[in-house]
This record gives sequence, C-alpha cells and structure tokens, in this order.
Amino acid sequence: MRVAIVGGKLQGVEATYLAKKAGWEVILVDKNAWVPAAELCDQLYSLDVTKVVEWIPFLKGIDLIIPALENQEALDSLVRSAHYASVPLLFDGDAYSISSSKLSSNEMFARTGVPAPIPWPECGFPIIVKPSRASGSEGVYKVKSAYEFQQLFEKGLTDWVIEEYLDGPSYSLEVIGFAGVYKVLQITELQMDEVYDCKRVVGSAVLSDKLKEEFEEIGLNLARSLKLNGIMDIETILHQGQLKVLEIDARLPSQTPIAVYHTTGVNMLEILGQAFVQGKLWQEFEVKEMRGVILEHIHVFDDSLEISGEHIMKDAGPLHLYEDFFGADEVLTNYIPGKTEWVATLIISGVNSQAAWGKRCSVIHEIRNEWGIRHYFDKCPVNEDHDKVLRSASGS
Repeated sequence: MRVAIVGGKLQGVEATYLAKKAGWEVILVDKNAWVPAAELCDQLYSLDVTKVVEWIPFLKGIDLIIPALENQEALDSLVRSAHYASVPLLFDGDAYSISSSKLSSNEMFARTGVPAPIPWPECGFPIIVKPSRASGSEGVYKVKSAYEFQQLFEKGLTDWVIEEYLDGPSYSLEVIGFAGVYKVLQITELQMDEVYDCKRVVGSAVLSDKLKEEFEEIGLNLARSLKLNGIMDIETILHQGQLKVLEIDARLPSQTPIAVYHTTGVNMLEILGQAFVQGKLWQEFEVKEMRGVILEHIHVFDDSLEISGEHIMKDAGPLHLYEDFFGADEVLTNYIPGKTEWVATLIISGVNSQAAWGKRCSVIHEIRNEWGIRHYFDKCPVNEDHDKVLRSASGS
C-alpha cells in the first residue's frame, strides 16, 4: 500500500514508523524538509497541502492519506481534497473538532458523566491553568494561591481551562472506531518530567483489573459519544483511587502507539488504515501483553545525560532508526558518529516489565560509559508544598 503522511514532526515520526512496520510505502509531505521524520520515509516532498493545484495531482496513485499535524487550515484542505480525489483520509473531523478544544471536551465530559477534574471555582487551590487548544504540556501553569492566580491573569489570558490540580500516576489508552464498531487497545503508563511533558512510556500499566475495566469502559463510552471513525487517545490520572480524564485527542498520538506495538504486537495504524482503504471492519483481534516495554527520551550533552519530555525531539532535525543501540532494541535519534550533543528515543523490551527496566538501566549505563558521562538527571514533577516527588522515575 502507498500512503501519504502529511506532517513530519512527532506525529509524523509515529505514523511513518508504524506505516513502515506495516510494510507500506511511505510518502512524507511537509512544507519543511528538515523535520524529524524526513529520513524515516521512502520519499519526501516539500509541499503545501493547502495549495490544491499542486496537491490534487500529487494524490494520483496514493491509497491512503494519514494526517500527522494539527494545523486546522491544512486539515480542512485535506478533507476537501481527499473527497475530491476519492482517496481515503484517516481522520474524523467532527471528533477532532471537539477533542482539539479542551473547553468543548470538558463540556462533553460533564454531559456524558465522564469523571474529570473539578472545574474552578468549584475547587480550591492548587489549580491547573491551561490553554484550550494547546497540545500536551504546552502553556500549562500550576497555580497555588489566589495571589498567583491574579498575577497570571494580569497577562490577559483568554479561552483557558481552569480546574483542580490532581497528583498521581498518569495513564493513556487508544481507542479505534470504524463503521460504528469500537475497540480499546493497551493501557500504558506515562511518566512526566518537571514540566509535565511525557518523558517515558511504560508499555504495560500496573492497574487493578477493576480500574482497567473502568478505563476501557470510559474509552468505549467516549468513542460512542463521538461516533468515532478513526483513532482517539485518552489521558487519565489516578487520583485518590479514581481515574479522571484529563484530555482526549482524536488523532494519531505520539509515543504510545509505538509502545503498544512493541508490548502487544498490535499495529493500530495498520489495522485502522486497512479498514479505511478496504471499506470494511477489521477482523477480530486480541490485545494481549507479550513483552514489557520502556520507551523514553534522552538528551546527551557535555558530560551529562538527561531524561526529558518528548519536546527535546521536536526540533532535533531528521531522526534515524537504528537497531541494537547500546543494547536498546531500537532507537530514533539524530546521533551520527562524531556528534557530541544528541537526543534519542530509546525503545527497550524484556520478557516482562521488570526485565525491560533492568535492560533499560544497562543501556543507560553503557551510554554513560561510552561518552564518559558523569552527570545524570531524571527529573519528575515536584509538589513544592511538600517538597516530594509525585511520580517515581525509577519504576520501582
């Protein structure tokens, strides 16, 4: 199958990686040729998809279009051009319009009874303040007092979500939908850096069967409410024994699909892509944990190694895929021989989670030895009020 992936940043890396694992021919399209996915595809075209005179002829011979960006003008253009050229587009515009606005998402959570953080002013301090239409940890503030709140809003912030601050471990779940049938995939654990950006994905979440069932039912209910025709990612936090939904994104996420692929062998992009192209529902498949997996991001510089959120990968330039990188199964990195500062996404697996973590520690040790690294940083969010780490970086 010949697919066009539009957008070569972090979503594009995820889409290209999974598409190549599916055995597809990948044509990457981005206005900028210096993007992380540029070296992972079969062909790269610097093209503006909003310029339909150039874009429509390009679609000849393309079997599937996969958006991997969040530019609304580009997405609108893809919807129109895909319809005109009769090429399947792996995208649900209606679901995305709700999920891309945290205000709209929160309204849907309240309407459908989805457990979510309490909105301000019904909650007390501390609170989280975040822009309605930003992704991930971008622009997120933790506000501990009325004084800090007043100072923040003197900046003239508008269209923001304000809700209670919750501490606890974070989890993610993907749901796929096609023709009114929905399927939940593997629950993963997300571990954050000091600015609440995901630095590490643990392929198998340690949750009770009851909580797993609750999370999966939340995912299915949200997919039904949205009448999802595509893919959706749900992020929750476990606070005082209850899972609460922080946000949803009706588009292919980054990080977690690769972790799910290595944990279960399930390639969610391949399953959904084939359904869109063939116009028929996927055959029934089982989501079963096969391996323990750790996926994490590292930054090597001077004599230091830092575990950091995926934002360090965003502006790293073209990434290369290597196997058996200092013991890691695979790595996505901008490292080339002779480079002294570089970043990488390590993909490490073992027979179970404990084995994967032990192997991960050996990989870090080998990298530190090779580069003579003396300083190691693995920062977590900190509750300043009690000066303690909220999420364990050690996984133990």
